[in-house]
Amino acid sequence: DAQVETNINPVIPRISGYIAEVRVNDNQHVQKGDTLLILDDREMKVKLQQAEATLATAKCSLGSARATTVAAKANVATSQASVAAADAQIEAAKVNVWRATEDYKRYANLIKDHSITQQQYEQALAAKQTAEKQLQILQRQKTQASRESNAVASQSTATGSQVNIAEATIKERETELAQAKLNLSYTVITASEDGTVSKVNVREGQYVQGGSSLFSIVRDNVKWVVANSKETQLENIREGEKVLVTADAFPGHEFEAQVSSFSPATGAKFALLPPDNASGNFVKVVQRLPVKIEFTNSQDSLITRLRAGLNVNVDVLIN
Repeated sequence: DAQVETNINPVIPRISGYIAEVRVNDNQHVQKGDTLLILDDREMKVKLQQAEATLATAKCSLGSARATTVAAKANVATSQASVAAADAQIEAAKVNVWRATEDYKRYANLIKDHSITQQQYEQALAAKQTAEKQLQILQRQKTQASRESNAVASQSTATGSQVNIAEATIKERETELAQAKLNLSYTVITASEDGTVSKVNVREGQYVQGGSSLFSIVRDNVKWVVANSKETQLENIREGEKVLVTADAFPGHEFEAQVSSFSPATGAKFALLPPDNASGNFVKVVQRLPVKIEFTNSQDSLITRLRAGLNVNVDVLIN
C-alpha cells in the first residue's frame, strides 16, 4: 500500500472570462512563466480605459476645488478688508456726530439769547441729525459686512474640505485603476513552476469561472513515496532508516531511499467522513499511518521516469 507522490499545482484563473487561446497540449512540458491560456481581454481593456477616464475626471475636480479654494480665500480677505473699512468709517462718523452735537449745543444756548437766527439753529440741528443717521447707516453696513465675511469664511472652509474629498477620490480612482490593470494581467495565465501539463480539458471559446481548477501541472523536480504502514508495523520503524523501493513499472530495479517523516494522524482521520466508533458495536480495524519516504540516490535516472500514483513496494531495513 505505497505510491509515488509529487507536487501537483492546479491551474486556476483569478478572473472569469472566455478563453481566447489555449497554448498547451496534453502532457506537454512547460517552464515557469510559460503562457498556458489567454482569456478574452476586451472587457478588461474597456474597464481599464474607464478607470483611467474616472481618474482624469477626479484630477480635474481636484484642480477645480483648489482654484475655488484660492478664490474663496481671496474673498475672505476682501470681506475682512470691507469690515475694517467700515470700522474706519464708523470712527470718522462718530467724530462727525460729536462735532455736530457740540455745535448744536452751542447754537441751542445762543438761540435762547436771540444771538443767532432761527435758521442757523435749525441748520445746526439738521447737521446733528444727519451725522447721527450717517453713523447708524454705517453701523448697519458694518453688521451686514460682518455677516457676509462670516458666510465667506464658512464657504472657504467648506471649499477647503472639498479639496480633501477630491484628493481622497483620486486615491480611490487610483486604486480602481491599479485593480483594472491587475485584472487585465490576469487574462494571461502562466505556469507557476516547471513541470508537465496534465490533460487539458478546456477549449477556445469556453467560459471559465474564476477560482475553478482547469487542469494541473505535475512538477518534475521532487518525487517521494508515501507508504501506508499498518500500526502494528510502526514499532521498529524510525526516521532516517534505509528503505529499498521497487516499482511495478520497473521490475527488478531497487531505488535507494530512507524514512523521512510520519504523518501526525492516520489516513482515516483525514477522510471526508472519518469513522466514529462512539456508539454501536465496535469492531477493531487495523489503522494505517502514512509514512513519507524520500529517494536518496539522485544519480538514479529511473527516478525521473516515475510518475505520481504508481504503485511501489517498500522494504524498511530495520537496525
